[in-house]
Amino acid sequence: MVQILSTSARLFAGSLLAGSLLISAASAQQPQPLRIRGAIEAVDGAVLTIKTREGDERKVKMTDNVTVTGIARTTMAEVKPGSYIGVTGMPQADGTQKAIAIHIFPEAMRGTGEGSRPWDLRPNSSMTNATVDQKVQASDGQTVTVKYKDGEKKVTVTPDTPIVTFVPGNKDELKPGAKIIIMGATKKDDGTFETARVNVGLDGLTPPM
Repeated sequence: MVQILSTSARLFAGSLLAGSLLISAASAQQPQPLRIRGAIEAVDGAVLTIKTREGDERKVKMTDNVTVTGIARTTMAEVKPGSYIGVTGMPQADGTQKAIAIHIFPEAMRGTGEGSRPWDLRPNSSMTNATVDQKVQASDGQTVTVKYKDGEKKVTVTPDTPIVTFVPGNKDELKPGAKIIIMGATKKDDGTFETARVNVGLDGLTPPM
């Protein structure tokens, strides 16, 4: 009887492992969202030709329901306790982060991507989406404490740190010369890309994140 139970347990464990491997394989085959930063070179209907920051050219097709979001300059005065923000940061020797960009989410986007993760703006940079707990003025800028569900970070913000906010945008702003960042492009079999969201810098702004 003990042997029968042992065999059954092994068969059950084996089926779980096989199922896990199948799920992992299926996940690996799913197109992974990509970030594309650059400037629009041409617009042909729903297709944007983008010169990326790396210097190559990519064609990105916008879906029929594409959302265009503007990125506008703002000031540190708009970063208040309770604000939900994204901090593009660099690690410091004392364990804090130095902000190389901050973007303020509108209230409707509160909770978007909450947490801290590696980011690709610069080597070793991170992105932390979190709620501002407090601000402290310092002689060389400000220190902001942000909290998210798994922890908190102290962030140094200098006078040179770009501060931006998301505002409603429209397709008219997607024109040659406009600087954009696409957070979730998917690569198609023909080498082109597709996206349902485009973030565009307003008034000549290069999205700093």
